[in-house]
Formats: sequence, C-alpha cells, structure tokens
Amino acid sequence: MRAAICPKYGPPEVLYIGLVDKPIPKDNEILIKIIAAAVNSGDVRVRGLAVKGILKIVMRLVLGFSKPRQPILGNVFSGIIQELGKNVRSFKVGDEVFGTTGFSFGAHADYVVVSDKSAVSKKPSNATFEEAAALPFGGQTAIHFLEKTKIAQKSTSKVMIYGGTGAVGTAAIQIAKHFNAEVTVVCSEQGRSLAKELGADEIIIYEKEDFTKNPQKFDIIFDTVGKTSKRQCASLLTKDGYYLTVGGLETALERKEQLEFLSELFVNGNYKAVIDRIYPIDEIIEAHKYVDTGRKKGNVILRIAPWSNFL
Repeated sequence: MRAAICPKYGPPEVLYIGLVDKPIPKDNEILIKIIAAAVNSGDVRVRGLAVKGILKIVMRLVLGFSKPRQPILGNVFSGIIQELGKNVRSFKVGDEVFGTTGFSFGAHADYVVVSDKSAVSKKPSNATFEEAAALPFGGQTAIHFLEKTKIAQKSTSKVMIYGGTGAVGTAAIQIAKHFNAEVTVVCSEQGRSLAKELGADEIIIYEKEDFTKNPQKFDIIFDTVGKTSKRQCASLLTKDGYYLTVGGLETALERKEQLEFLSELFVNGNYKAVIDRIYPIDEIIEAHKYVDTGRKKGNVILRIAPWSNFL
C-alpha cells in the first residue's frame, strides 16, 4: 500500500511517498481503507522534532530517539471498514467510520488497523469523509481540556480562547458555546470573520490590542496554541478560574465517547467542520509546509483515496 513516510526528523522535504505492507487485523482489530486524514500541528511537531528544552528529550524517548519509531505519521482518519478480526462485533464490513490512532500514528496511508475498542466510531451520516476527518483532532483536544473545568455542569461561563482559528481553537469556540459560555477569542485580524461565524461574542485582535489588559475576568482561559503562560494570564482569571494550555506536557485522552459527542453535534447542525485546504497524499510535503506556517484556519485535510473509487 502507499504511505507517506517520515524516515528521520527534519523539514517537510524528508517526507516521501513509498510502498509498505498492508496491515493485517488481529482478532479484536478492524482494517480501514482510509479516504481522508488530517495533517495537524502534532504531525509537523513530530516530523520536525519542533519542541524545546526537556520536551525534546521526552519526545525522543516516546517516539524514537534518532528517528520516528513509527515512520507513517497521521493520527486522524475517516474511511471504510474493509476487514474485521474474528472477535469484532461492534462494526461490520462497509461501515463508514472516523477516529484517531493517538501515538500509534499510521493514518497517512491507504490502510490502517485499529482496535475496535479504540477511539473509532461511525462517521456522522451527513458528513463527507473530508469533514469527518476534520472533527477529531481539534474536537477531542478541546473536549479533553474543557471537561477539566466542569463547563457542562455550569449554567454559563466566561471563556477566553487564545488562538481561536486553528483546529483546536475553532473546536473550542463551538464546544464552549454549546455549553452556553460567553466566549472571547484572541486572534489575528485575518481570523476575525471565522471566529465571529463560529459564535465568538467578543474578539480581541492581538496585533492591535494587548489581551492581558482586558478589564474582564474569565472563568476559563484556554490557550489553544501554547503561546501564553499562566503567570501572564493570572490577572484575567476569576478566583477559582482555570488556565488551560496545549503547550505543556499534557496530551488529550482520546475516547470513543468524544467522537460520538462530536458526531451528534455535527448531525444536529451544532458543529462545523472547519477545513482550510485539502491536499492529495502525493502533496504531503506541501501540506506539511502549509501547516508549518502557523497560518492555517481550522484543519488541513489529506485526501488519501477519492470516494468515487468505491461507488
């Protein structure tokens, strides 16, 4: 099968399209023909070993010291089940699914094998495969961090989202609004219209205004790009307020229940899949280059196989 291979840490140019063995599902696994995947900040961070200080050592220990232990990146997918392990009962061949592979990666390929108990679920019935691939990364990350604040148990919350137009930021706006939060977004002038479209109540343009000078107090400050510090934001928090950031060592726990929640929101028209660009797998280098710019709005999608191939 085809796969985008990352043979060593480095710039986007280290990637290439190669042929590898098609995986074989074990008794409790499913084989998925991937139609679409996402190229997200996690992929480019791993490829470029783009972290600082002790995090670089931690990443090498977890993912491979001199090169990625798993050379096929990509941890978000949507596709069609092609084969089942003999013990799988919750899915059938032909099911359209979406999900994540976590640190196992492997989604930038024609096929991937995952456990039937992992973060995989039937895709929203009204979503394209590209839209389905745009849901998990930002959505699951936003759910994981916002759940820590018990936002669902409150009648309302004042939330500041720093970096509101990336994959995590666009998800965080929508999920916070779902839980009746009043949302202030810090973003660029270029991202203003998207933040407003997704439901932001107030927008702070960071090129024009220092967000730390805002006179309001917030119950939750969520840095979705890892560019602030708790100390920097302390004066903006209420007494029992929460500061959250994707910039630390904590990684989102990916669960099937999160996918089901996102699917329900999408089906009911309460969640939008935000897609900036779509690249064919042959343009994997260009996709990584674009994500590396830090200017993407929402998600960058990798089209592995056209759905027309299966009609």
